[in-house]
Amino acid sequence: MTTKKLGDFGEEKAVQYLRRKGYKILERNFFLRASAGPKIAEIDIIAKKSDIFVFVEVKTIKHYPKLYYLPQDKVNQQKLWKIAKAAETWFMKNKIIPYKVKWQIDVITVEVFQYDRRKIIETLFGPKTKISHFPNVSAY
Repeated sequence: MTTKKLGDFGEEKAVQYLRRKGYKILERNFFLRASAGPKIAEIDIIAKKSDIFVFVEVKTIKHYPKLYYLPQDKVNQQKLWKIAKAAETWFMKNKIIPYKVKWQIDVITVEVFQYDRRKIIETLFGPKTKISHFPNVSAY
C-alpha cells in the first residue's frame, strides 16, 4: 500500500468513525493556499456535532511490533497553527464568524495492522485497524 493509499484509507476509516459517533461531515481535504501559490495547510475532515465545528487531522500508520512512535506524535504546534489558520479561512469562505461559534481541532489516528487477519477476511473486510480519537487538542 502506497503512502497516499494508506492516508486515503485512514481518512475513510476516520469519516466512518465520525459518522458512527453522530458527526456530520461538512467537507474533506480543504486546502489553504497562498494566492495562486503552493499549499500552506490542509484540513483532512471538517465536521460538526451539535453546535461545535470540528477540524480533524488524520494520521495513519502501518503498525509494526517495534514501533517507536505513535501517529499522534507527528502533530506538533506548527501543524496545529496551520490547521487553525486554514480553519479561519474556511469560516470566512462560508461566511461564518469564527469568534461567534464553537470550534476545535481534533486528531484521529488510524493504526493499520497488516497480516493480522487471514487473507480471505482481509480481502472481505480490509486490514485490522485501531482508531484513536483525541478531541479538542487545541481549542479556539
